Amino acid sequence: MVKGIVVGILLGILLIACGVYIYFSTGRAPVAVADPPMPFEKKFAHMALDAHIAKEKIPQSPVAADEKSFLSGTEVYKQNCAVCHGLPDQPKTAIAQGMYPPPPQLFHGAGVSDDPASETYWKAENGIRLTGMPSFKGRLTETQIWEVSVLLANSDKIPASVKAALAVAPSPAAPETVPANSAPAPKTKP
Repeated sequence: MVKGIVVGILLGILLIACGVYIYFSTGRAPVAVADPPMPFEKKFAHMALDAHIAKEKIPQSPVAADEKSFLSGTEVYKQNCAVCHGLPDQPKTAIAQGMYPPPPQLFHGAGVSDDPASETYWKAENGIRLTGMPSFKGRLTETQIWEVSVLLANSDKIPASVKAALAVAPSPAAPETVPANSAPAPKTKP
């Protein structure tokens, strides 16, 4: 009797594993941006992300939630985040419209103003797999990531000066410089 139950459970697990393998290996799984989500995709993705962030020991923000840091965060946000996450009173960008899952429009609706700055910091520093959210670790300083995180955590309370700064188009990014000790780029033939 017990042997039959154990064999039944093992066969059930094997059948489920085979079904999942066939689902993915035969091209039935949705992979295009326009495809509907897989069963339980959102539920499992959010569950895993929330659990991972909860187990991390993320420190509190060393950046004050004041106008000066909001304005600094605004410039970083406009240069690095707005292309996907948008600006106040602006429609979704063409890039955001073509992404799945769609990036949250952080100044439209709930945004992340209900998330602690530490959670937003973790997401910006580490990125989120399979979402298009890149990691900014090594690309922005910790202070810059904290400034953006504090700005977004307080996005429903920012002063008029910060709202005005967000309305101005981002200044052009500085061109990348090549270190002096690097080899010159190879010449190409016309």
